[in-house]
Order: sequence, then structure tokens, then C-alpha cells
Amino acid sequence: MPLIFFGTSTFAVPALRALAGDVVLVVSQPDRPGRRGMRLQATPVKEAALELGLPVEAPEKSRSPEFVERLESLEADALVVAAYGQILSQRVLDSAKRGGINLHGSILPKYRGAAPIQRCILDGETETGVTLMQMDRGMDTGDMIEIGRLAIGPDETYGELQDRLAILGAEMAVRWMPRIVAGNYPRTPQDSEQATMAPKIEKAEAELRFDRDAAAEYNRFRAFTPSPGAFLQTRFGVIRIGQARLHGEVQAEPGTLVATDRRLVVAFAQGGLELLEIQPEGKKRMRGSDFTNGARLRPGDRLH
Repeated sequence: MPLIFFGTSTFAVPALRALAGDVVLVVSQPDRPGRRGMRLQATPVKEAALELGLPVEAPEKSRSPEFVERLESLEADALVVAAYGQILSQRVLDSAKRGGINLHGSILPKYRGAAPIQRCILDGETETGVTLMQMDRGMDTGDMIEIGRLAIGPDETYGELQDRLAILGAEMAVRWMPRIVAGNYPRTPQDSEQATMAPKIEKAEAELRFDRDAAAEYNRFRAFTPSPGAFLQTRFGVIRIGQARLHGEVQAEPGTLVATDRRLVVAFAQGGLELLEIQPEGKKRMRGSDFTNGARLRPGDRLH
């Protein structure tokens, strides 16, 4: 069953590895400058494809006539799509016998869009999943084939949850692709009245604010860890947060240090957060307690 695999992020890698024996072409996003400097960096999917010895193409626009003709020439049974990052045109979808089959990181119709995993954590959801779906021209609006579900741990970060969902998605793809190629699979329309959206993440959203509740800001920390990375604006500059945890009942002015024993526990509008690992502006990562000691902070001191 010849398949064409479209994917970009780490979420897509387990599915690519699981289906590699049937993949005749991998399509990913073009190399982009990395975080440090301007050196071009391949996507996780491209790196995995090269490791697997699979042919890879990375068009700027997948809808270009030349590229669509390339897809059509392969006469694939299906396109498998996972966190690719471009909306596929109808002609691209029609280039394979069974069209496009998407692995989407939410329980559709909730969290349609580019950032379903991060948005569900940000909203404090306790359950999510992967929807295997038939693609159409809309934004995650196609018929559903199967939904796999997972409980979200109370301390689980975006990176950790994404890894578990990626494995679940790979298992679903392996189980269903033979039936899909044979044309023997269910298609359940989505209830669009129940749909919610998960738009692309903006870096500014990763800022934690002392004037908001600690529980909500803990969800924000979890949703944006490891990427793009949660941070605080303080009198010491920007402090990036590597590890944190909720700290029960706290009665103090927002932004005030409330811990004893030199721990870095800070009050929010309701409750507090213990900052276990941080990276102060212009410095290396360090334990929160080391920062407290180095800055000679005491309970009652303010961070902002």
C-alpha cells in the first residue's frame, strides 16, 4: 500500500517510523533557521526520514502545480498527514486514491487548528486524545474514523503529553491504514456546533502574570513547556521557567516571595507557584533555591 507521508513536528515522527515500510515519499516543511544563529535546521520529520532512508521533499507551497504533478505520478493509496503545517488543496488531497488521512491531536470537534495539545492544557482539560480523520478542504472538519483517548496528568507538560499522543496516533495509523486503503472504514461526521478552535500559539501567551490565579498560570506553564517556554517579567529581567509546581494556599501580595528555607515560592492573585528551575536573563539555568540564595531574597521581598 504505497503511502505519502506529510509531517513536520515531533508529533508526527512515531507515525512515520511505524508506517515507514509503506511510505514512498515524505513531505515536510523547508529547513528553517534554528533558535541560535541563522544555521538552517531540518524538521524532526525530515531528520527521521533521512535516518530511515526515505525520499524527502520540502516544498514552500505544497499546492504548486509542479509538486502536485509529482504527487499524482506516485499513484499513492493514501496521504497520511500529521502536524504538517500547511493546508492541503483539494487537488493535493485528490492525488491519492483514498485522499488524505489526518492524525489530529485532540478529540474533535474540540480544538480544531494548529495548537490543540497546548490549548487543551491551557484550558485545564483533564482528557484529550487523537482523532484519525478523513481530510476535506476545511480546517480539521472532515469525517472521523476513530478517536483514541488519554487522561492528562495534573502535572503533565505539553512536551510530555505530545509524546504520549504521538505514540497513540502511530498505533491508530498502523491499525487502520490497511482497512482505509481497502475502502473498509467508518466515517462519522463531526458536530460542528460543538467545535472549538485551537489557533497558533503566540510567544507572548507564554508570559505568566502575578495578577492571575496560580492554578491557571500553572496550566500556562505546562502548556508552553518546553516550547515556546514560559517566562515571568520581573525586576531582575525576564526569568524563564524550566520546572515549577503549585504551592497550595498562599496569603501574600501577588509577586511576593513567600517561601522559607530559601525556596523560590511566589504568590499569585490566588495561591502560589514554586519555581524549581529557572533561567534568569543573561544567565544559565539554575535551581530556584540557588537564585534565591544568590539574590539574597527573603520572604516578603518582591520579584516585580
